Amino acid sequence: MAALALLTASLGPLATAQTATEELKLPNLGDASTSMFSAEFEHQLGRAWLRSFRSQVRTVDDPLLFDYLENLTYRLVSHSQLSDRRIELVVVDNPTINAFAVPGGVIGVHNGLLMYAQSEDELATVLAHEIAHLSQRHFSRGVEYQKSQTPINLAALLAGMVIMATAGGDAGMAAISASQALAQNNALRYSRSNEAEADRIGMQTLVDAGMDPYAAPAMFERMLQSQRFTSAERIPEFLRTHPLSENRIADTRNRARTYPKAIHPDNLEYQLMRARVINQLAATPEQAVQRFRGELAGTSRSTEAARYGLVLALTNAGRADEAALELDSIWSGDRDRIEYVIADAEIDILRDRPERAAEKLARQLKLTPGNHPLTMEYARALTRNQQAHIAEEVLTEQSKRRPNDPGLWYELAEVQGLSGNIIGLHQSRAEYFILNGYLDEAQKQLSYARRLVKNDFPTTARIDQRLADIVAMREQMESF
Repeated sequence: MAALALLTASLGPLATAQTATEELKLPNLGDASTSMFSAEFEHQLGRAWLRSFRSQVRTVDDPLLFDYLENLTYRLVSHSQLSDRRIELVVVDNPTINAFAVPGGVIGVHNGLLMYAQSEDELATVLAHEIAHLSQRHFSRGVEYQKSQTPINLAALLAGMVIMATAGGDAGMAAISASQALAQNNALRYSRSNEAEADRIGMQTLVDAGMDPYAAPAMFERMLQSQRFTSAERIPEFLRTHPLSENRIADTRNRARTYPKAIHPDNLEYQLMRARVINQLAATPEQAVQRFRGELAGTSRSTEAARYGLVLALTNAGRADEAALELDSIWSGDRDRIEYVIADAEIDILRDRPERAAEKLARQLKLTPGNHPLTMEYARALTRNQQAHIAEEVLTEQSKRRPNDPGLWYELAEVQGLSGNIIGLHQSRAEYFILNGYLDEAQKQLSYARRLVKNDFPTTARIDQRLADIVAMREQMESF
């Protein structure tokens, strides 16, 4: 995240940071001043952080939204200066403006960010900026800078990063701020330098990916406006850790003018994802219904996306017939659009026709084998149709493609319980717990599975290996 330089430059062995570390249950990662911050070290550090982070925040379990954000992130990464492209995305269920990057290729996005970004290019502006922080290794550079200032407690640093990504920038800074004004001023200058560099390189990434550089000043201006209309206590997290100013926006606007203007059509897929987020963040389905009906009666950036959002809201409200009518009005123009295929399947399931949903999804999967959102909805339809054994086969195969997806392992454990595969259930639960940072619980699940195995050497060997992996994870975290 942009505040990494500020974190690393101001961090000291403070009691507040140590308290925050204990409360967040982070491992003892030792003294960073004795560590070599290689790309591999950062990768391992990032994965340890992600496990801890997932255990403390509510993430979004929406395969469609995740798939979209992952594809957009990789599109930008492929045009960036990032050399280590082992990216791990986490989507946080939080209505605030926030995105962050953690050393080792972890990129986080609050789903609330999509409520503020009016176009895909504006969202890409924020993501490209975060990718630039990673590509320029601002974390390691900050640590190198800090070595000449004061010792670093890496566990406290990670604790501050978790707080910044969850409770907000001010809370994180309170947990890791230095008491000496001189150190803070030096840190601020270093942070501004990082921000300027991320702005410049992020815009180049945006352009190289074929996106609109003029979206950058537009997004920054919108963020600054949101700050002006909120109280000091409610400043968006992104702006607390990525300070904006009129001068910075002007610099970004001037940089955009060095590129030729071009027409960048609005991306329908992005607007559909925004509609999904509006439903996720609505207090009730009926509230979402009223919002989308209001958009359709007035002005909307995308009438089709507003109607799609209404379909989802009506489905969530249990109003299947109305949802089907609304879907029919937009589906005819694009019968293979995955968002609409899945919406149709959800309506079938709501109408207690899971067999129809499963048949439609199976046909679509023949056109796009392995598609993650379709596969997850197909497994859901099979389960509702009393075909848990088939759903287990589908999800087991998908877990080989996406072994780092906690939601997939959770669903797989559920269907294995329904199909009677208790050993598999414990193994899948263990994978879910590992990804969410609950290593003790994962170990318990594997031990349960181990006791149930009879005369099955391959399964025993896999369980024993995973138990050994957990031990290695603990040792690795302690070695940091």
